[in-house]
Amino acid sequence: MIILPAIDLVDKKAVRLLKGDYDKMTVYSDNPIEIAKDFKNKGAGYIHIVDLEGAKDATTPNISVVSQIAKETDLFVEVGGGIRNMETVEKYIDTGVSRVILGTSAVTDEEFLKKAVEKYGKKIAVGADIKDGFIAIKGWIEKSNVTVDEFFEKMQKIGVDNIICTDISKDGAMKGTNRQLYKELSEKYCVKISILKKSMKTDLFPNIWD
Repeated sequence: MIILPAIDLVDKKAVRLLKGDYDKMTVYSDNPIEIAKDFKNKGAGYIHIVDLEGAKDATTPNISVVSQIAKETDLFVEVGGGIRNMETVEKYIDTGVSRVILGTSAVTDEEFLKKAVEKYGKKIAVGADIKDGFIAIKGWIEKSNVTVDEFFEKMQKIGVDNIICTDISKDGAMKGTNRQLYKELSEKYCVKISILKKSMKTDLFPNIWD
């Protein structure tokens, strides 16, 4: 597994939701570019970015911040949140993003997912946001009727290279990750699984990239 430091964006600020609740949002910084640079200085080679506004509305209001991070840090930047058509995929890749994450659309629009994987290959990842054994969509606001196993089986069949996993019950709570769940999934399915270290405390990352 690869552990990625993460930044969630709202109104071009670095924020954190508690267990996916938009009403329980903490603003950590007005300058997410500096946070990304600090991650790099601590030894990170990757960064995971989520546009939370985009996830709700299928828009790209924070794309300028994402682009700036990609250009000014030279990190491997992956981004998700509201990416539900090829135009948006291409827009992000043209800004210098290394990998685009499809979340809601991976559940609701299988044909789009297949086309994106066929065209961009490993530049496409899928987000598996897990809530009570099911995949959550639309910025975690809705819980789909797709179980975790159904989802992983389908992604493996389509040829998705990488799945970014988040256990929503742990997200933003500063209580670690669901290691047992991720271990079981990695042993059961032949896809790469990445998990996120969601914290603005960059001193947590000095040695995990060895």
